[in-house]
Amino acid sequence: MPVQILTICGSLRTRSSNLALLEAVEQLAPVGIKISNYRDIAELPHFNPDLDLKDELPIQARNLRNQVAEADGLLFAVPEYMHALPGSFKNALDWMVGCQKFPGKPVALAHVNTRHSFAPAQLEEVLKTMAAEIIQEAGFNLGYTTNQIDKEMICCNDEHVATIKRALRVFQDEILHRG
Repeated sequence: MPVQILTICGSLRTRSSNLALLEAVEQLAPVGIKISNYRDIAELPHFNPDLDLKDELPIQARNLRNQVAEADGLLFAVPEYMHALPGSFKNALDWMVGCQKFPGKPVALAHVNTRHSFAPAQLEEVLKTMAAEIIQEAGFNLGYTTNQIDKEMICCNDEHVATIKRALRVFQDEILHRG
């Protein structure tokens, strides 16, 4: 049975470099890994603890939690806005807190460029607080200095292809080893 990895892009932009990265990950996934993309961050209502009840949980939040619960691991690609995580992405993390199967979930972090200096550390801190199991060795940074990239640019670069495939194999091995 393949390892199920759910990817989550922290950007709402249609031509997001982070989305391009996750689309490249999906295309380059080795045999034995099934990639699913969560693309409904914009549809999530603002987090409100009063709605975080079984009977009142918004359907969008329930769908997110179900997809997170079904995944063997999560791969995040998140931009940095104003030296912080994007608000819509942080909102998604807030909704994930109530997912009973999130604690201990293997997580990897992918970065497109080298210009982000604040958000990666913030994301790690939030994920540690949520009791995620961050697999550092499965994380990677492609090292672009621009956000003007697309999936084809990534998939045509042999070095980036090798980096992504290596990271996915490490992630797969770590997930299987824990399972």
